[in-house]
Amino acid sequence: MSIAKHILSRRAFTALAGATMIAAMAPVASFAQDVTIPIIVKDTTSFYWQIVLAGARAAGKDLGVNVPELGAQSESDINGQISILENAVAGSPAAVVISPTEFKALGKPIDEAAKAVPIIGIDSGADSKAFSSFLTTDNVQGGRIAADGLAAAIKEMSGKEEGDIAIITSLPGVGSLDQRREGFLDQIKTKYPGFKVVADKYADGQATTGLNMMTDLITANPNLVGVFASNLIMAQGVGQAIAENKLGDKIKVIGFDSDEKTVGFLKEGVLAGLVVQDPYRMGYDGVKTALAVSKKEKVEANVDTGANLVTKANMAEPKIDALLNPKVN
Repeated sequence: MSIAKHILSRRAFTALAGATMIAAMAPVASFAQDVTIPIIVKDTTSFYWQIVLAGARAAGKDLGVNVPELGAQSESDINGQISILENAVAGSPAAVVISPTEFKALGKPIDEAAKAVPIIGIDSGADSKAFSSFLTTDNVQGGRIAADGLAAAIKEMSGKEEGDIAIITSLPGVGSLDQRREGFLDQIKTKYPGFKVVADKYADGQATTGLNMMTDLITANPNLVGVFASNLIMAQGVGQAIAENKLGDKIKVIGFDSDEKTVGFLKEGVLAGLVVQDPYRMGYDGVKTALAVSKKEKVEANVDTGANLVTKANMAEPKIDALLNPKVN
């Protein structure tokens, strides 16, 4: 199955129908008619963001809050997200939960929005100090976890922590991705001097670009032993290239986040590991925190939602299985 068809199949169950807004769940109490907290994600078609939305939806149901599920259809649609934020704020909600698509570009729009309503940030930061609270993975630490996982996989393969490695980042200027790159490269430099980073690439947010980049890296770097693909889309593309070239036993890959395709790659040995966040918690606790802020309750300014390295060896453990198989309906 091609990457494009696979991603479409993952979209189908959510019945997004190409819209930039998913219909909110029906109110479960009269209180829900009075309190609205929109959540704005980067890409409503991505499985990762569908998990975030599922968590937000569950929080709305549990808390009796109306939670419109909003977002563009691509993480690269920065202007689209800005427009969605402006329109959401114009509706005078109790608060807004948002994952900014791009650090600098969303700074001023979030500053402006926060003058009208409380803004809760999740997953990725923005150039703004106006967030009432921010819930995210420690992405620098996530990058370090990826470096440790890659080093361990290469050592298991070759008996050595050395060789040529590469990193592929989905898009430039995205706070969470920049932090993962920073953590990964810093950990390699300080802890694993035997590795040489021969490629530090940026893609355009498309899985096919990740596939093509990885295919080119295989050709240009015959001594390549490892790659960090720092988000779900890049892990899909890089994994596809490794699978097509049957190189899972020669080039170890650590991805970030998971879906059915990347978990399948992990089971097959195409990927050596996945750094997995807790997007369901981000969505759920994002809405819960937003409601608390709207009621003038005290909340934590920063909340680390955690990350774990998943390998074929530990993927059946109950805690890991719950992260790999979240409730999305």
